[in-house]
Amino acid sequence: MAIILGFDDYLSPAQQLAESLSIPFKQVELHQFPDGETKVTLPMNLPKKIIICRTLNQPNAKLIELIITASAARAQGVEHITLVAPYLCYMRQDIAFHQGEAISQKIIGKLLGDYFDRVITIDPHLHRINNLNEAIPSNQAIALHASSAMSAFLKKQFSQPVLIGPDEESEQWVKAIAKPHQWDYAIATKERFGDKSVAINLESNNKENINKVSLTNRDVIIVDDIASTGKTLEQAVKQIQQQAPTSISIIVTHAFFVDDAITRLTNMDVAHIWSSDSVLHNSNAFSIIDIIAEQLEKLDKTMVNN
Repeated sequence: MAIILGFDDYLSPAQQLAESLSIPFKQVELHQFPDGETKVTLPMNLPKKIIICRTLNQPNAKLIELIITASAARAQGVEHITLVAPYLCYMRQDIAFHQGEAISQKIIGKLLGDYFDRVITIDPHLHRINNLNEAIPSNQAIALHASSAMSAFLKKQFSQPVLIGPDEESEQWVKAIAKPHQWDYAIATKERFGDKSVAINLESNNKENINKVSLTNRDVIIVDDIASTGKTLEQAVKQIQQQAPTSISIIVTHAFFVDDAITRLTNMDVAHIWSSDSVLHNSNAFSIIDIIAEQLEKLDKTMVNN
């Protein structure tokens, strides 16, 4: 029987995953030395197959600790290691925008492919590639989506909301959430001028012959994969407010909301700010762990049948 290994910075979701799969959970112990190095201690007598569950926000130290963990597990005789990383780091830099820039997506992707037999994540931030295995050279690089969990959660909150995607990249999630319920939706366009400067345009929201959606007196929900500085969301809120909606809410997969992003959005009269537990944050409102558990169960059945 496989076991789940987890770390104290993502303990509850890892334990939840173990409970959903009805398999044991054990914790990897970390000790920080004064010079910044980390001692990693694994449980003994590991089975041949393990699942390591750790989300990869604030990734630099975590990546080193994961490599040490995977190597130490192999030394114990572990033959198959799955990494469950609900948030997957270093995926946005997929080309060199300026001379001399490292293409971190390929570098970190190869690193993960070298140390893990399987990598499972949720809504990775991919720009110019369609499949995760283009970043992680493995046929077991699996990108799942939070849209079903978002859809179920939002169904409990509203009867007929309007969903807004702040850019073309968000269209895949917005459509997946809206269509089962026949909710109205629209996709804006975004122009980025820097890490903290963007412009949003809702006027070009006529996609696939969808009639332009009126937001007046409607509950409007902005849907996105990642909220970092919150600048994209702020611009979307400003555009939506011009149409006098009943309320504006925000739902995202990965919640960072750095600096005072939550305060700024709340001060703009955003009614709700919700996120998944892919990254632990005060805005967490729904879980993606069951989505991961279902995928793992499906993969194990396939492996057994084959």
